[in-house]
Amino acid sequence: MEDVTLGQRLDARSGDGASTPAAVTNRITGSRRWWALGAVMVSMFFSSLDQTIVSAAMPVIIGELHGFGLYAWVFTAYMMASAITVPIYGKLSDVYGRRPFYVFGLVTFMTGSVLAGLARDMGWLVAARALQGVGGGALLSMPPATIGDIFNPRERARWMGLVMTLFGVSSIVGPTLGGWITDHLGWRWVFYVNLPVGLAALAAVSYALPTVRLPGQARVDWAGSALLVAGLVPLLLALTWAGSTYPWGSPRVLGAFGVAALALAGFLWVEQRTPDPLLSPALLSHPVFLSAASVALLASVTMFSGVMFMPLFAQGVLGISAEGSGIVMTPMMLSFIAGSALSGQILSRTGRYKVQAVVAAGVVIVGTALLRRMGVDAAPPDVVRNVVTLGLGIGSLMPLVNVAVQNAFPYRMLGTVNATQQFVRSLGGVLAAPIFGTILTRGFQRSLEQRLSAPVAGVVGQMSLDPQALITAEAQERVRAVLASMGGEGEQMARTFVEALRQALADGMAGIFAVGWWLALATLAATLWLKEIPLKRDEFYREEGGS
Repeated sequence: MEDVTLGQRLDARSGDGASTPAAVTNRITGSRRWWALGAVMVSMFFSSLDQTIVSAAMPVIIGELHGFGLYAWVFTAYMMASAITVPIYGKLSDVYGRRPFYVFGLVTFMTGSVLAGLARDMGWLVAARALQGVGGGALLSMPPATIGDIFNPRERARWMGLVMTLFGVSSIVGPTLGGWITDHLGWRWVFYVNLPVGLAALAAVSYALPTVRLPGQARVDWAGSALLVAGLVPLLLALTWAGSTYPWGSPRVLGAFGVAALALAGFLWVEQRTPDPLLSPALLSHPVFLSAASVALLASVTMFSGVMFMPLFAQGVLGISAEGSGIVMTPMMLSFIAGSALSGQILSRTGRYKVQAVVAAGVVIVGTALLRRMGVDAAPPDVVRNVVTLGLGIGSLMPLVNVAVQNAFPYRMLGTVNATQQFVRSLGGVLAAPIFGTILTRGFQRSLEQRLSAPVAGVVGQMSLDPQALITAEAQERVRAVLASMGGEGEQMARTFVEALRQALADGMAGIFAVGWWLALATLAATLWLKEIPLKRDEFYREEGGS
């Protein structure tokens, strides 16, 4: 009865225990649940499609807006905003229902998409992506909770795996569609395409999900939210600046780390004392939650090392077009779909997850090891083999940890628990993006400086081009044309320049893939720590639930 006790503790702290349980009115039964499942799938497709489309267009966006140093921030701004809002949405949805937060999230996301499409510089784009993230927080937290509203834990295993395949489908369609749109319509349309999909999701959610009005009132931890933002922003700035824009020991970097440390310490202090904490210490003390969240966090960061930067590798190192780089990602997402579907079926049949988690983490290690070996001489079959292996492992692991956490707690806590887990996992992505971006930038710059001869470096410098923006085909062609106009020697310099550029980018990517391999090892270690509770069949129908 440990889980019931924990639920009672959290209810007592939040003040909701005396009100009618939100679980009674959030539950979806009868034929309406299939409409709700459809609404979940449409909204998940909408949110995941945006991420994959944007990644394929990023090299071209950098070439037009410049600011390669802000590459990672286009993703970081989105993930940070969504991470902060996820636990707020989860807590409130347990009281007021899922529908209003779905609607708010979709509308906010579409507004951010329009502003991103109108961006005139990288700062504008980053701000628009942050607004998208505010809406994206709802689209991250609501679908898994809604699956819990429809199915019991044992059933969720099958459906969670199938719903996760939708993420894989969008990830297949997204890079290819994003590359095609970028090549034929322009990169701004990768944001505008969100509008019709978002409107369809909005209609489905408005029809399918119930309206919930309860006498209880949830309190939002505004102080904790503000302190967390105040800690994360300078921390991410310090990680982005250190070693590239400023030295690690510079006053600006050290000052940012200091502010981050003070704000995060204040955040932890507040969370221990507030009645309704943003990140509940009680949840973090639960063995299943803690181990499953660790696995999810490490696995998601490992996935970022491949998904976020593989289009850049394909375009900058292998010389593939934006549309072609999307096609390169297709095999990985097909294997992700296969892994998710297979994982869900096995979980539903066996009711157990630990052995499966260990095997999946081992596959992830093999995939990251293969990525680590890639260089400028990588052949397309090698790339396909590598990304398929990584996708199979990640796809098998992700649905598993969601089901394990939902199974360990009473139904009435579903939104809060799911959102807190998503928040912890999102923090991994928030920190991964600037760290990987810094690794890429430093490795690329250092290698390019070593490989460019003095005459070529002089010509590039005279053109007033940011060396970091030279990864785009258009910028390379401009430099090639200038060098070629110098005669026979210029032709040789042009070939040397392109080769040095490819090698430098490959060196930067090698650093990212190496970190991904170490993270995969840590993921395996976390799965060994994962406590197993057999999946329940009847918890959905009980008032309290628990183990």
